[in-house]
Amino acid sequence: MDIDDEGGFSERQVLCSSPSGLHRMVYSEWGAHDNPNVLICVHGLSRNGRDFDDLARALAADFRVICPDVAGRGRSDWLRDPLDYGLRQYVADMVTLIARLDVEQVSWLGTSMGGLIGMVLASLDDTPVARLLLNDVGPAISLESIRRIGAYIGRAPQFDSIESAEKYIRLVSAPFGVLTDAQWRHLTLTNLRRTADGRWEMNYDPAIAESFRRATADGEIDLWPLYDRIRCPTLVIRGAESDLLTHETVVAMAKRGPSPEVVEVPNVGHAPMFMDEAQIDLARRFFAVS
Repeated sequence: MDIDDEGGFSERQVLCSSPSGLHRMVYSEWGAHDNPNVLICVHGLSRNGRDFDDLARALAADFRVICPDVAGRGRSDWLRDPLDYGLRQYVADMVTLIARLDVEQVSWLGTSMGGLIGMVLASLDDTPVARLLLNDVGPAISLESIRRIGAYIGRAPQFDSIESAEKYIRLVSAPFGVLTDAQWRHLTLTNLRRTADGRWEMNYDPAIAESFRRATADGEIDLWPLYDRIRCPTLVIRGAESDLLTHETVVAMAKRGPSPEVVEVPNVGHAPMFMDEAQIDLARRFFAVS
């Protein structure tokens, strides 16, 4: 177990199983280890759990906040067989993680892919998900956003410097909205690793791109049958300029399944990063322990 430089979190890991073998899933843990109020925050397709550092730091007094790096991302192992990357594997890994945490129920905040994982888990009988926040994702994903993500995922170049990497990340992540220089640098440093020749590259397995393109080969994603099974209290956050979660979809979501409250974040596309106080407060109020 390692503690970060600011003493904010501990780095832990759990051993998970896939059809091709075992792999380690690493996660950041914030707050008191014995706090029964657990909030799991799960990132988007090519990101990692360190995206939630600001949110976790703000909520750690009230929650045991768990931020995993999904397999193939960040500090976690890459899967031996790229065909194993997918929602079925990710959900199984999260069930293993929750067993490691030794709690009966959790709150869940999922951004994009992390929201899809939470949606699947929350739809199951006897789900451990007690409250669900879907961050800029829903049961229908547009073809336009699939094409945009497919254009860059797994195709990032190597970089000669942190500065050139940050320039690239600011470009492809422009829909995150207005962030401070310090926030952009954090999102850069936590999403890079050194190469053997001393350069920098994105710290995810490029093979996840193959999985993404395979899963979206038929076009738009339709998970409405799963969504309609969700019964826990649900909040949907939408970037007002999002191309992944359309206005039409959130209108339909509000009338179906868990009938969630919907909040739009202005001047943001895909997706809100929960790095400013207004967005953090949305999560704080929704997950508030009564």
